[in-house]
Amino acid sequence: MNLFITCARNLESETENEIRKILNESGDQKPEIYKSDMRGILFINTNIETSKIIDYVKGKISDEPWSVRYCLRIIPIQLECDTDMEKIKQNIQKLKSAIQKNDSYRITIEKRNSDISSQEMITEIATLFSNKVSLDVPDWVVLIEIFGNKTGISILKNDGIFSLEKSKRESE
Repeated sequence: MNLFITCARNLESETENEIRKILNESGDQKPEIYKSDMRGILFINTNIETSKIIDYVKGKISDEPWSVRYCLRIIPIQLECDTDMEKIKQNIQKLKSAIQKNDSYRITIEKRNSDISSQEMITEIATLFSNKVSLDVPDWVVLIEIFGNKTGISILKNDGIFSLEKSKRESE
């Protein structure tokens, strides 16, 4: 998976059609789209660079705000691993070079079907960085998305996630 989409519960089929259309327009004629065991979440494998998809959807909202209705958030996933603290830290090590010496960061953890402690994870992960933390306006977001026994990891620019609500608010 290199993207996941959140949508309203029980609107997964409509969301799948909408993201398939967006990906087709972006140049991926055969994306792999999976409904998860968790309601309101779709997993996607696409051959298009995820940042280009995010930019495309943001532009689409700006031009035609009504054209995206079901994809509430589109979130890039750069690496996947088992939900194990050591494996998560190893994968963050692979990505952390994106953050430059003077850049700020924030760690965001979103958990689904997991009782792992977010605070303990943040404390462990923070030891990997010497950069300044900025909870309000970071340069980078270290994103940990936990789906039960699988975890998606990304280090993204602060605007690297698509949010339908935020994009519509900004286009008004």
